[in-house]
Amino acid sequence: MTPARKRRTQIEWRAEDLPTPDFIGVHVLDDFPLATLREYIDWTPFFHTWELKGVYPRILDDEKQGLQARQIFLEANALLDRIIEYKLITARGVYGFFPASAVGDDVELYIGPTRTGIQEKFHFLRQQAQKEGSEPCRSLADFIAPRDTGLHDYIGAFAVTSGIGLKELCDGFRAQNDDYNAIMAEAIADRLAEAFAECLHKRVRDEWGYGRAENLTINEIIHEKYRGIRPAPGYPACPDHTEKGTIWRLLDVEAATGIRITESYAMWPGSSVSGLYFAHLEARYFSLGKIDRDQVADYAERKGMSVAEVERWLGPNLNYDPVA
Repeated sequence: MTPARKRRTQIEWRAEDLPTPDFIGVHVLDDFPLATLREYIDWTPFFHTWELKGVYPRILDDEKQGLQARQIFLEANALLDRIIEYKLITARGVYGFFPASAVGDDVELYIGPTRTGIQEKFHFLRQQAQKEGSEPCRSLADFIAPRDTGLHDYIGAFAVTSGIGLKELCDGFRAQNDDYNAIMAEAIADRLAEAFAECLHKRVRDEWGYGRAENLTINEIIHEKYRGIRPAPGYPACPDHTEKGTIWRLLDVEAATGIRITESYAMWPGSSVSGLYFAHLEARYFSLGKIDRDQVADYAERKGMSVAEVERWLGPNLNYDPVA
């Protein structure tokens, strides 16, 4: 671990690069307008649901797939019109900003603007593979100002869903032997959940101050042409799903939105997205890759878990075979 930590992301920490959010704490969004979310939909993955490979909107004019793509797109938007008009599903979300500092590969979250005590901790992992040249061994903790700088930094967290009422809607379709529209409704709800995450991230960047002058089109926003990232537990930079538990406690997600996490840390309803917000100019996505025993032992100690339990959650990332 020592060589990897010595190659952490090198950032010159300056107060002017650490904007202060408009508020500290948690905001709940109940019955968020689906018509607003519609504008943020990235339709490309929708076509993949139907095994049509291509990029929207070009796929609509594809020589081989265009006819089928246009038909499915037309039917999806007709169903979406009905969902919006009759409020057949509901979108709910919760998000918040928290004073934070990096301490090693952890990020401490403090209570209130006075930072009187530690509220929660996020535990992150660091790239450990041998890298050439000056390429750093990144951890998400690198993008929060270290505590010993004395600078005030912040982290955000969120959870959103567009799946409230989806089960009942799909059950209704299936009761009429209409599996096609049941699948279509699920695909639309998934797109709306991702759109909600994108729409909320724009709101967060505005409320954090650094996004107000973006002047980006919806297409540029969908393609993430903005500052900041929103990585999620279970994804390449943060593959440990158990970190979702910290988000759920921090935001009281289930009470605020109805989104539950299962024993395997899957979200229910499935049309849900959660994650963290990092605002620094240098923040970027990356893939953790393979890690060694020393980091697993260190991580287990930081999280208060057994090595065997950590190995179970991080199986695909282990650079060794665990002891049976």
